[in-house]
Amino acid sequence: MKPFWSYAALSALSLSCIPSFAQSPAVKLNQIQVIGTHNSYHAGIAPNEAKVWQAKYAKAFAGLDYSHPALTKQFDGGVRQIELDVYADSKGGLYSHPSGPATAAAAGLPADPDFDPNHLMDKPGFKVMHVQDVDYRSNCQPFIACLDEVRSWSHAHPGHVPVFILVETKQDSPKSIKVTEPEKFTSSTFDALDAEIRSVFPADELITPDDVRGSYPTLEKAVLANNWPTLEASRGKVVFLMDQRNVGPVYLEGHPSLKGRVLFTNAAPGEPDAAFIERNDGPAEDITALVRKGYLIRARTDGDTKEARTNETTRRDAMIASGAQLLSTDYPAAEPARWAGGYSVSLPDGKVARCDPANAPKSCPADLRK
Repeated sequence: MKPFWSYAALSALSLSCIPSFAQSPAVKLNQIQVIGTHNSYHAGIAPNEAKVWQAKYAKAFAGLDYSHPALTKQFDGGVRQIELDVYADSKGGLYSHPSGPATAAAAGLPADPDFDPNHLMDKPGFKVMHVQDVDYRSNCQPFIACLDEVRSWSHAHPGHVPVFILVETKQDSPKSIKVTEPEKFTSSTFDALDAEIRSVFPADELITPDDVRGSYPTLEKAVLANNWPTLEASRGKVVFLMDQRNVGPVYLEGHPSLKGRVLFTNAAPGEPDAAFIERNDGPAEDITALVRKGYLIRARTDGDTKEARTNETTRRDAMIASGAQLLSTDYPAAEPARWAGGYSVSLPDGKVARCDPANAPKSCPADLRK
C-alpha cells in the first residue's frame, strides 16, 4: 500500500509551515529610525566666561545655552547617533591657551575651573570643541578619547543598534571676534582622521562605504539598489558620517566613490558618493522621498534652543514623521529642556529604535531591541 502522502506534497507542506517572517526581506540599516544629539560633546561655556559672552553677544549666546552629559550617559539614555566637531592640531598645543579665561579676568570675574588640567590639548591629534577660544569645553577630549568611550560602551552592550557618529571638521573662525586660526583640512589631514578612527575601531566594528558599495560601480548605485547591510549584521558596530558638504571633494581626492575611506560624505543625490544626505530643515516631503530611494538622512528636530524655549513641536513632529533615519536634537528624552513645557524628543513608546515609517518592510518587528 502506497503512503497517502507524496514527496512533493510533503515538501509543499513543509514550506508552508515555515514562519512567514523567515521568507520576508531582512530589515536593512537604512530602514530604522533613531534619536541623535547635536554637538554631543558640548559641555557648555563656563559660568564666568558665559557672563561676558552673554553681555556682549546676547542673541548668539542664547543659541549656545545648552549642554550634554558624558557620551556614555547619552547612550544609556537611548541616544544612538552623536555628533563630534573636530579641529586639526597636527603639532599639538594650538588650542591649549584659549582667550576665554583672560576675557573673564579682564571683566573682573574670578577664574573658572581649568578646562584642561591634564594638558591633553598640548598633544598632537584632533581636538573636540564648538568654537575655539569661546565655546571650547567638551565632555570628552581629545577626539580619540571620545572614540575610546564609544567603543567601551559598545563592548559593554553587545548587539546594540549601530551607533552613528557624525563628524564636523572645523576650520573656520567667527567674523565678529578674533580667535585662534584653525588648521585647514587637506587630503593628508583626512588620512590622519581616518587613521585615528581605525586606531580605535577595527574593521569588523565599522560599517564603511566599501561595505555598502560591494561590487557596484559606485556607492550611490549600491544605495539605490538597497545594498545596505542588514540591521542584524550591523549590530554592535559604528558608522561614521561627514557633516559638511563643502569638504567632501577634498575627502574624495584619490578615493573615488569613497573607496578605502571611513566616513560617508554628505553628498547630493546623483553624485557617485551619495549615500548619506543631510536635510536638517526638511521639508519633510523631500526627506520622505529620499528615504524611500534608499538614502540615509539626518534631520534636526530643533536648533539654537528656539523650539525648546517655547515648547514648539511642529518641526520635531514633522521630522519624526518624515522618516529621516537620524533625528538630531539638543534635548533627547533623558535631557529635557529646562524651560516651561520640558521640550524633548523621543520615538513613540520611548523606543531606542523603531522601524522607519517611510521605508521599512512590513516584516519589520515591532521591537528592534536596544
